[in-house]
Amino acid sequence: MLGSGSTTVKNLPLKRRLCFLLKLVCFVSSVLIFCEFLIYYVVIFQCRWPDVKGGAHMSEKETSASVLRAIFLADTHLLGEIKGHWLDKLRREWQMERSFQTALWLLQPDIVFILGDVFDEGKWSSPQAWADDVRRFQKMFKHSVFTELVVIAGNHDIGFHYEMTTYKVNRFEKLFNFTSGKLITRKGINFVLVNSVAMEGDGCAVCRTSEAKLVALSHKLNCSQQKPNNSNKRCSDVEKLPASEPILLQHYPLYRKNDAECTGEDSAPPEEKNIPFKEKYDVLSQEASQKLLWWFQPRLILSGHTHSACEVLHAGKIPEISVPSFSWRNRNNPSFIMGSITPTDFSLQKCFLPFESRVFIIYCAAGALLVILVLAHVQLLTPPFYFAQRLISKHKAV
Repeated sequence: MLGSGSTTVKNLPLKRRLCFLLKLVCFVSSVLIFCEFLIYYVVIFQCRWPDVKGGAHMSEKETSASVLRAIFLADTHLLGEIKGHWLDKLRREWQMERSFQTALWLLQPDIVFILGDVFDEGKWSSPQAWADDVRRFQKMFKHSVFTELVVIAGNHDIGFHYEMTTYKVNRFEKLFNFTSGKLITRKGINFVLVNSVAMEGDGCAVCRTSEAKLVALSHKLNCSQQKPNNSNKRCSDVEKLPASEPILLQHYPLYRKNDAECTGEDSAPPEEKNIPFKEKYDVLSQEASQKLLWWFQPRLILSGHTHSACEVLHAGKIPEISVPSFSWRNRNNPSFIMGSITPTDFSLQKCFLPFESRVFIIYCAAGALLVILVLAHVQLLTPPFYFAQRLISKHKAV
């Protein structure tokens, strides 16, 4: 009997230590699961598709049939083998993958547009590096057959104008089935895809081809919007497209002096807003911008490149939305645009992703609590309850 009792007493501390260790493992696992998985659901669940005119009075079936639900994001900048550290790659790509997959699952968009700079080193990556970047992209941005993914070229994908070659352009176009001047029509809505890097205006081979396609598409769209009794001979043999005014999608923004007029928590930092933009580098040239406005007379323009949000009006009536970067490497508060679009109207809403600073605060708070628990367990730190008890007992003794 005595031997059995002695064994029980000896095993008691071991059981307590194992129990405490199990609690620590559960605590750490819970923090990791929340910060690396659940937080994306908690944050994106709060995003809602905006209503368009008449949409509030439609049934869910009617809305699904007539309203196109589109997501617009930009500047993912998947790191390459030259500048990308493996830990940085792992962290940023996990964040973007979880955000994208969570958004698809919760929001179920009809179509997703990525407005350029998908890759960070496409402008100089070797065939082997390009293949590796593509493999990682396809894993991160995989999607069901019910969601269409459309990708537009940016300067980091094919190079700035002086770096752009036919080989790089063809490589990108083959992968994403992208060409400048391509028209995508969904539910009667016309989207015009523009390779803004090729809008240099210097007559280079890629530039000439791109502009020729844009001019031809402009002619088709303009003819399609004319009333039958007013159509001229130039439109008699032209293929008719839906009469909806187009939405222009590109990487570079149209020309603007700077970001001084941009507002919002995800606009450029105050110290950067008044820095003048360089034409053909930060924004399109004034000439190229006027060409696109004149050719297409779009009802909406969406662009990326600046990594910050901005909304401007061109010619006093045509809105352009600059979509912020989707990567936490470029900003603390990434986001994407949700659009409910019909052939005659549209409504946009921004959906913010988890703030990286908040995730960092959660980790710091959890780490501090973990240290306190461990110190208290090994009796290097008096637990608050017992500390209060000792103070009370001393006070009574006095």
